[in-house]
Amino acid sequence: MTRAFKILTFQASAIAATALMMGVVADMARAAPAAAPAAVTIGNFTFNSPTLTVKPGTTVTWTNADDIPHTVVSKDGVFKSKVLDTGERFSFTFAKTGQFGYYCSLHPHMTGTVTVKA
Repeated sequence: MTRAFKILTFQASAIAATALMMGVVADMARAAPAAAPAAVTIGNFTFNSPTLTVKPGTTVTWTNADDIPHTVVSKDGVFKSKVLDTGERFSFTFAKTGQFGYYCSLHPHMTGTVTVKA
């Protein structure tokens, strides 16, 4: 092999590797970022942040900071927690867009809504 041919082969390989890496970076930029988690605290017979707007794929976590048990139950039956004692948590990941009303089945006056928008 001549020196010029070796240099051209090396340059072609470098160009191909650069193009490949640029494609990978472009694919990463197009990929949807992971949705940041969201939190709702339960306290004093209320859902703090009773209205929440999130993106699809977001996991919402409810934490019972009250001295008495509570639940988190969707009005349309999509999710339902067990009875949560003080300090216990319930999480649900919202995959689809829509509006999801919820309440505490032990204290039905406690209500909230999660709106999922793309």
